[in-house]
Amino acid sequence: MEKGKLGLPSVIATGVGLIVATSCLMSTGQGAGSLGISFIISMIIACVINITTALCLSELNAIMPNLTGGLAQYTLASFGPFVSIITMVGGYLVCNTIAGSAECAMFGNTITNVFNTKIPGSYFCIILLLLLIVANLHGIDIFAKIQNVVAYGLIFSLFIMGIMGALKLGTGEIVEQPLVLSSDLSDIFSMVGLAFFLFLGCEFIIPIAPNVKNQRRNVPLGMILSLIIVAGMEIMLIFGMHNYTDWTALAEDASPHVLYGISLFGDFGKYWMALISVFAVVSSVNSVISSLAYICAGMAKIGLMPKLFMKKNKNGAPFVGIFLIGGSMVLINATGLSTTSQLSLLILIGCVFWMAAYCVSALNVLVFRKKMAKVPRTFKVPFGPVIPIVGIVGNIFMIFNIASDTQTKLIIYSTVIAVFAVLSVYAYIWVKKVMKRPLFKAYEIKEIMAMENDLYHVVRKEEKKTA
Repeated sequence: MEKGKLGLPSVIATGVGLIVATSCLMSTGQGAGSLGISFIISMIIACVINITTALCLSELNAIMPNLTGGLAQYTLASFGPFVSIITMVGGYLVCNTIAGSAECAMFGNTITNVFNTKIPGSYFCIILLLLLIVANLHGIDIFAKIQNVVAYGLIFSLFIMGIMGALKLGTGEIVEQPLVLSSDLSDIFSMVGLAFFLFLGCEFIIPIAPNVKNQRRNVPLGMILSLIIVAGMEIMLIFGMHNYTDWTALAEDASPHVLYGISLFGDFGKYWMALISVFAVVSSVNSVISSLAYICAGMAKIGLMPKLFMKKNKNGAPFVGIFLIGGSMVLINATGLSTTSQLSLLILIGCVFWMAAYCVSALNVLVFRKKMAKVPRTFKVPFGPVIPIVGIVGNIFMIFNIASDTQTKLIIYSTVIAVFAVLSVYAYIWVKKVMKRPLFKAYEIKEIMAMENDLYHVVRKEEKKTA
């Protein structure tokens, strides 16, 4: 694959495209409907914590550049293969496949409801997924072109709808209601977990870093700008919702973003929000399929997954991962699992694994600062260990605030422990029986960097033949 094809606009499009999804639009409406504009404080806290993660990953990428496995390879150099497998399989592959399937289901339901079709929403999901699988099989160029169109269409549309609502320029009836429903800090903190979901995914820029022009500047800048742009869009939408949509109705509606579109511009707003839903699902699912496929390829290179994930087609696309991730989403939507009432709970469970993965990324920075204090870095997180520690504390804080009621928290925590136990068994067997390595012995960085080169595996194969 030719290096350095993607500029800053494509990097931002990838970050925004993964972050902004239909579920995020729904979460914004639900959060605002519960707290009013106080939800903006919850959003800012979550955004700042995620910026610390973006900074940490940027330093890790500066130490170990051009790696397609991202966090898996960083963790392998810090804590060994056992932690790497649990972090990546639980924190990324499983939860993102479920979340991506959920996005498709929400898209299908939105299309069915807006246009009153008699076609089940899952049909639209499957058609969309098949189109995105085919597009990603054509390589990084097609991915970037699709991403640029839908992500910037999404950014433009949401900013316009937010600004029009905030400035009271809509055609709908203006609602008179208080700006703030609750200013209690406990209420605001309890919504930080929900707000966290609005900013997930900017780190998916890391797996495409080898294809980014001037990645020293564009990778960290792209991640941070993605988060700031999303925060700006969501804040404008909340002020618009205050002017045109009753808070109570917003909190109770299953599609609060569509309700806002109707309240703002009537039928025109409904169809415009349907178009935004299309942009959101295409951009997020396109990013998930592409980035996870490259992550699988990167993990295969360092032995954490089967070698067949390294295979690429004539367009340089890691087709095994694309078929696995995309096919899993097709299967989930075909069976109707993505429309079950428990789906939102599953997403929150996935978020806990994601937060844990973010804690590991910050810990990796602290470990590298001690082990490789003198190694040159093209990017370094400022203020010493302060920002990584803030990131760790912030993510732990959000794990404890993942849900507002104790019963839901207990269900989430017990499920996370059970999934962790299953992943631990899998990781133990894979590391001991397949990799034949110590569970917690960190790899040397030079070995991991060597594994990224295809010639490493050719030489290793020849050595095994002659052994």
